[in-house]
Order: sequence, then C-alpha cells, then structure tokens
Amino acid sequence: MRRFLLFLLAGLLLAACTPKSEMDRYIDDLMSHMTLEQKIGQLNLHSAPGFISAERVTEDDENMKLLRQGLLGGIYGANNLELMRQCQEIALESGAGIPLLFGLDVIHGHETVFPVPLALSTSWNMDLIERTARIAATEAAATGINWVFSPMVDICRDARWGRIVEGGGEDPYLGGEIARAMVYGYQGRDASIGTDEVLACVKHYALYGGAESGRDYNSVFLSRQEAMNGYMPPYKAAAEAGAASYMSSFNEFEGIPASMNTWLMQDVLRDAWGFNGFIVSDATAIAEEVAHGIGDLQEVSARSLQAGLDMDMNSDGYVGTLKKSLEEGRIREADIDRACRRILEAKYKLGLFKDPFRYFDEDRYAASVYTPENRIAAREAARECLVLLKNNGILPLSKDARVAVVGPLAQDAVAMAGTWAMSSHQEECITLWQGISEVAQASCAEGSWLFEDATLEETVRYGLYKVFIPGFQAPPVHTRPQSALIAEAVAKARQADVVIACMGEIPNMNGEGASRTYIGLPDAQKELLSALQATGKPMVLVLVTGRPLTLVEEDASMDAILNVWSPGSEGGRAVADVLFGDVNPSAKLTTSFPRNVGQLPLYYNHKNTGRPHPDEAPYKKFVSCYMDEVNAPLYPFGYGLSYTSYEYGPVTLSSAEMPLDGSVTASVTVTNTGKRDGDEIVQLYIHDIYATSTRPVKELRGFKKVHIPAGQSVQVDFDLSADDLSYYNHALEWVCEPGDFEIMIGPDSQETKGTVLTVL
Repeated sequence: MRRFLLFLLAGLLLAACTPKSEMDRYIDDLMSHMTLEQKIGQLNLHSAPGFISAERVTEDDENMKLLRQGLLGGIYGANNLELMRQCQEIALESGAGIPLLFGLDVIHGHETVFPVPLALSTSWNMDLIERTARIAATEAAATGINWVFSPMVDICRDARWGRIVEGGGEDPYLGGEIARAMVYGYQGRDASIGTDEVLACVKHYALYGGAESGRDYNSVFLSRQEAMNGYMPPYKAAAEAGAASYMSSFNEFEGIPASMNTWLMQDVLRDAWGFNGFIVSDATAIAEEVAHGIGDLQEVSARSLQAGLDMDMNSDGYVGTLKKSLEEGRIREADIDRACRRILEAKYKLGLFKDPFRYFDEDRYAASVYTPENRIAAREAARECLVLLKNNGILPLSKDARVAVVGPLAQDAVAMAGTWAMSSHQEECITLWQGISEVAQASCAEGSWLFEDATLEETVRYGLYKVFIPGFQAPPVHTRPQSALIAEAVAKARQADVVIACMGEIPNMNGEGASRTYIGLPDAQKELLSALQATGKPMVLVLVTGRPLTLVEEDASMDAILNVWSPGSEGGRAVADVLFGDVNPSAKLTTSFPRNVGQLPLYYNHKNTGRPHPDEAPYKKFVSCYMDEVNAPLYPFGYGLSYTSYEYGPVTLSSAEMPLDGSVTASVTVTNTGKRDGDEIVQLYIHDIYATSTRPVKELRGFKKVHIPAGQSVQVDFDLSADDLSYYNHALEWVCEPGDFEIMIGPDSQETKGTVLTVL
C-alpha cells in the first residue's frame, strides 16, 4: 500500500509540474467565466430548425430560444449556409459567446453521392474508401458542416437488420480497416483539422449490429468475449486512427443501455483504448433509457453523464435535469466540467474559437461541391463495388445488342442514391436506364409494381414523409394495372436480344427502421421476372439492394446476376461500364448471402459445434444442421466473379515455425488463366486449431487487391506476427497462444488452400 501511495503521489506531482498546453490554458480561462447553466448548455445538441430526425422533436421557436439563451452546444441537420451563419451569430452573441458545432449525417458522400457503405466495403480498396470520405469531408466543410455522423462501423451478421447497409459487413478485421480509412478520410492523417476536414463521429457505440432477430433498436445479447472478438475491433481501429467523437447506440448490453454503460464508454473506450474525444448520444437515446426501465429522465440523465456520455442529442435530459441532480448530490460539478471540457476541446481543435465562420465560404462551396471531378470519382468508386454473383457467359454484353431494360428500378434515380443520401442532387443520379441507353440500343418499361399490396407499397414509399411531415398526402400508387405493366415489359423483351431486369429494394426498404422478415425479391417483381423468363430471352438480373437477399430461385433461372447495391450519383453509367465490358468486375461480398431467411444470423467466421456438419452436406440426424436446407450460404463471404479466371497455387511459409516474438511470410502464386486483365482480391484466413477458448473456423487476417494481366502470375505475400494470430481470451486478454495454426489463402472464405504454422 505504501508503494502504491508513493507512485500515486509521484504521478500527481508529475501532472502538477507538466506545463499546460495552449488549448488547456484557453479552456481553463473560458470555463472559469462560464456559469453552470452555460456549461450544461454545451452538452445539449438539437436538430436544426426545419430538420426532423425523430418523432420527438422541438418546435423551431424552442430551438431558437435555447440558442439565444446559450443553451446549445451544437446543431445538426442544417445544410444551408445562410441559416448556419445566422445560428452561429446568435450563439456568439448569447451566453458565454461560444461557437456551435454543426453536424450532419454524411454517410456515403455529401452532395456527390457515393455507393452506400456496404457497397463500398465490397471494393476491399482502402485507398478508394478513404478517398470517398475525403471528398465527402471537402464537400461537407464547404457547406458549413464541421462534424459528420460517420463512419458507421457496426458489425452485422443478420440481413434482416436494415442498417446493415450503413456498415462494412460481417467481418471485424475488414471492418477495422474500413473504419480506419474513413476516419483518415474525414479528419486527415495528422492531429490538425484543416478547413476542408471535419470531425468524424464513430457509430453506433456499441454492438448495435448485434440486435436480436435483426429488429432495429432491439436488445443485444453477447458475452464480453464474443463482443471483443467479433464486434469491437472496428470501434478500436477508429480510436487508433484518432477519431474525434463517438455516438452511443440505442441498444442495451448486459442489462445496461449503451448510453449509460460505464464498461463500454469508460473501461474499454477511454481506459483501454485511450480515446480522449467526446461521446454524443444518438437522437433521443437518453430519453429512451426511461423506456428501457432504468428510471425517470432525471435518473437516466445523471447516470449517463457519470458513465461518460458527454452530449445529449434531442432528449433535453441534461439541460433539463442536471442542475437539479447537482443540487441533490446525485452528480458532481466535476462531472459536468469534464463533459463540457471535451466539447470545448473539439471546438478548439476545429479552430472555431479563432474563426467561428471558417467553414462558411461561399466561394469554396462553388468550387468544391458536386463538381465534375467529384462525379467522375463517384463513377470510379461505383465500378469497384459491383459484385458479379452469376454469369453463364452472357456477360459482358455486346454494344450492338438490342436491350430491353425493364423493372420498377430501371428509371429510379433516388434508388441509385440509396438510404441516408442527404444530397440535394438525388434526383439527378444517373439511372440504370440512362447509363445503359448511352451505350446500347435500348428500350425501357416499368414492368411491375414494387409490391402486390398497394398499402404496403404506399407505406414503404411514403411512410417516412407521413411520420415527419404533418398532413402529408401520399401520391397514389398502382395507378396502372400490374397486368398492363407486365404486358408492356414482355412486348419490349420480345423485340430485344437481351433482357436486363432491374429489381430489388428502394432506399426506404433498407436503412434505419427498415427491418424485414422476408428478404427475397417482392412478389410483384417475382411475377414480372417469371413473365420475362417465359419469353425465352437471355436474362440479366441487375439487383439494387442495401442488404443480402435470398436469391435461390433467381440464381437457378437467371443467365447472370449483377449486384449493384445503390451505386450513387453516377451509378447507371458505372453499371453500364461493367455490363458492356469496359470494366472487368472485381468486387467481392463482405456479407454472406443466405439461401433462406431461417438461416439468419449467418456468417462465415462462426464457431464449430461439438457435432459439426459440412456446410454443403445434406441433412443428417444428430449433427448440427437443418432438415430442409444445407448450412452453407448461397454466396459466401469474400465471393465475387470476374470476366477472367484465376488459379491459386499452394500456400507456402517462409518458415514452418514462428517464435512468439517473430514473424513469417505466407505466400501464394495467383495466375490469371483467362483472356482479360483483372483485379483479384486475395484473402488470408487463419484458424487456431487448439486454444484455451473456442475460436472461429476461419478468421480473415489479411487481404490484398492485385492487378494481374491476362496469362500472367503474381506472387502475393502476407507478413504474419503473433498479433495477427491473437484473440481476446476468456479473461479479455489479447493473446497469441502457442500451438498450430492453419494459414489459408483463397479467392473467398470457402475456396481456400492452406498449410500449418507452429507458434513456439
């Protein structure tokens, strides 16, 4: 005990003797002149006048009243330079005269829309992903935004969850690399924040993608060990990249809502990972803790603050109750000061105290936003995100072919933009029909309704407007009979050489609040597909989606399937680039596509049972399998076809043994055996054969995207150390345990070749 006290005293003396930074001195002085109410006001975040993001919102006059009282630390949802400048001027004239943060959901581009995040992940190209975030940051900063609610790094294993579209898929290692790239893109790679850079906000912390049954906002039931190994690495990678802020998630974990979960926010994020930025709640998350059954608004607000949540989004829990909780001794003023300091530090790092208007530059807006160069970048990005799921040789198409472009998504520009596209240019996105018709002789027909059920279609198309716009009257749906639409499409198909069926999901069918129990093509679209198939014409299914879909019937009946996701501003042209062979597809899945929704949750890096059964094997009694379906996905993690073919040689190691403090190189030779140059994503997986805790059957621990000219070979090397073989054991220690490891390399998670490495 005496030694501990001496160490503690030494630490305190060292801290006392350490010179304070210029930022610390500035904030010390600022806070010394702030009232308690003004400090609490810095912890309060509201949506901008006219922007509605949740059913519980404040009236515009209440927002402005709080702003004039100096009781807002930031505003989110504004996307208008004049409005933001006005709000900043009011903030500087009010209370302590502290400038505002301006946040916005910049998820996959800003005014220039890039492919949705799940699509971007299928590029496996970290430079590309960083570049898209860099362009998004430049555009956002030019429109007055200095804080973006991105990246969303939640790992998801259940395609029923609509927000799977916003993340990087099911793998924690790949998710971590994507998180790192996006933080670098938004904030840059050094500590300073330039006027064309913004603060990143990593969400949703934590484990939101593990929502039970894929139902949004649902509870999460995971062990700490499974959480740390299977879900937490992307959040950690973002912290290592220097992310400025995190957003707490809606779900509970271990019986404690995430927004008041001390283990998540303090023990892991701050103490273990060294994060020193600020944490904001998701919209109304503090108020929702009341519904979780934890306490009234005053109780949950106090507990959230004490757990490390710094900023309250839209609940008014902090601004409405913290002063009373302080008076009653439930919290300390030091708790408020700590949170206030973190918000002020973020504003200092943004340079807002030196120039509160540094992000308001009309000239920069004109030069930086939705430029031809940015749209070219959007097209280039989309090309790398189109996953060829099936091809019997029909693709690429001849530009001389007569093409019938049919389906309810053929001319839907907003479907190209996808969910969470905040761009004012959504309706200018290049549609599938536009892109294809620029290349080939093409006809077009709508072909079918979205759903057979008109009420469901109206809800899907316009339900969001009904929630947030009082008195909204939805335009009529099903204005033409389904039979007439199909007849028109069939007539166009009979006159064509090839049919391109454009089907799938519109943006409101995925994203937040869009969980689905049925994840196949909707009934009306299936009816159209059957009618088109009856013409006997060659058929290509162009699939627009934000999640894995069940496609067993389509895989059996279509000549080719190209999954294009929601590909962004230039999506239609990028799709045409691939369909007609100007670009050789290279994207590979980052989520497993199930055969049946009953397989969910489904993911490649699962554990073995005590009675394992081969994934592709038929039913067998008393082993872990289904009676009516094989265990395997339809398309596995890492899968994607090309217009060329590749052959993998044997996996070799520079040494069959490796000491714990050593390293080895795993190598494979990949040969392009086709007639076209191509880009192949080579994937390395490991398996710890025996460990003190169970480990997955395979774990991705490396990947490289390599260009291989036709007929040539490339040797691909992966350097491995103990860290690449490590995991969190039962005691949550990051360890590499000596023993044998399978080292496997291949084109996807199923088709791998391997060898054994012994760690000494």
